[in-house]
Amino acid sequence: MAAISLSKIEETAPALAGLYKTAGASLAGHGLDGLRAAVYLVVDYSGSMKPYYEDGSVQALADRVLGLSAHLDDDGTVPVVFFSTDVDAVTDIALADHRGRVERIVAGLGHMGRTSYHLAMDAVIDHYLDSGARHPALVVFQTDGGPVNRLAAERYLCKAARLPLFWQFVGFGDPNSRQFDYLRKLDELAVPDKRVVDNAGFFHAGSDPRKVPDTELYDRLVGEFPRWLAAARARGIVRP
Repeated sequence: MAAISLSKIEETAPALAGLYKTAGASLAGHGLDGLRAAVYLVVDYSGSMKPYYEDGSVQALADRVLGLSAHLDDDGTVPVVFFSTDVDAVTDIALADHRGRVERIVAGLGHMGRTSYHLAMDAVIDHYLDSGARHPALVVFQTDGGPVNRLAAERYLCKAARLPLFWQFVGFGDPNSRQFDYLRKLDELAVPDKRVVDNAGFFHAGSDPRKVPDTELYDRLVGEFPRWLAAARARGIVRP
């Protein structure tokens, strides 16, 4: 059973009802129906991301993540971290106030900087630990390229493997770009030599992420989550 009912979605965020239904079908197809989990969204605010803010791609991703989160978490909000050279904002997007929310947040931010994954990861870890959450978390981490400090990002991911957090990286941009070589490497870090469990996935959403069908996007967002859950439960990272 979903954390938030369809009737509640239709009442508070009717524009997301279709996404909610599609997300539910994807979760059920991956054996995750009835699961409870926190959902985070991390968004790249580096200078090269400007076109994706202007064309609505970031807002579209936020809406889709909200539709997914409503099945997993009953609070009706998704914590969101905007990052570039530093952490630009830690805020949230709510079902009842999702329309144009990304634009309103970005209007209050400063200069679009460079790309520091590890600072955004640290902000998510702090938020999760401070929240007192009892359930695992799915972190949707969007970026359009590799980080300025690759070693720091790898260290954070490996240390975070001991926490009940799964990092699903989503690449915006040309799938053939060498910009994503680092994320492919991060996705394939050795277990157990580098990290206790495989706690990350990666997929490309292409140069126009809005064109990725909702069904495909949800399948990619949650496809590796069940395997991580099983491994994390076996290691005592996630409580049964």
